[in-house]
Amino acid sequence: MSLTPSHRPALAEEITAKLRGMIQSGEWPLQERIPAEPELTAALGVSRGTLREAIKALAHSGMLDVRRGDGTYVRATSEISGAAQRMYRDHTQEHILEVRVGLDTQAARLAARHATAEDVAAMRGLLAARRAAWLAEDYAAWAVADWDFHVLVAQASGNPLLHELYVSFGVVFHNDLLRQQRRGGFNGIPHEGHGELADAIEARDDAAAVDSVNRNLNSCAEWLPD
Repeated sequence: MSLTPSHRPALAEEITAKLRGMIQSGEWPLQERIPAEPELTAALGVSRGTLREAIKALAHSGMLDVRRGDGTYVRATSEISGAAQRMYRDHTQEHILEVRVGLDTQAARLAARHATAEDVAAMRGLLAARRAAWLAEDYAAWAVADWDFHVLVAQASGNPLLHELYVSFGVVFHNDLLRQQRRGGFNGIPHEGHGELADAIEARDDAAAVDSVNRNLNSCAEWLPD
């Protein structure tokens, strides 16, 4: 007697890929709740069991966060980012900063070689927005602009894997910025690692770009908790 092979795993993988695509495209934004199960089963034409397998797979990878009684939320835009966020919870801020030294310096070095004039203009626009938000005491907008600047530098490196790894720091970096902002005497608009970095990238001076990053991260280290 032969058994008919089940096609459910293949279908679940197909639905997992579709859900992943919705997250990566931005159709389902970060930190937002995805549509309810009845809506998704109807839209995708699959059973609840198949949908739940797909959601479970993405939750295991760290892209989705299933909250009992509340719904399912987007936690990360890729498996790399999701896995990184889980790992960061198990490490100190000092360890995270030490990893950032490697990523930031390499991103700066490569951006100085590969960034376009449009990249540099966008960096300066973000720095202007960052400064305006800080002076207006809009610290949430300040943190977003600061982070977006660093992400743009990583993107301008021309290395998509480095960019994706850097993006995985998003939530941790953003929370650290806001934590530092609340400490007395913190300067939220230093020129080091920001304005100097943009200048070095525009001048295609990779050594100056790396030096600027190191000065900025050394300054960040001073604000780590004792």
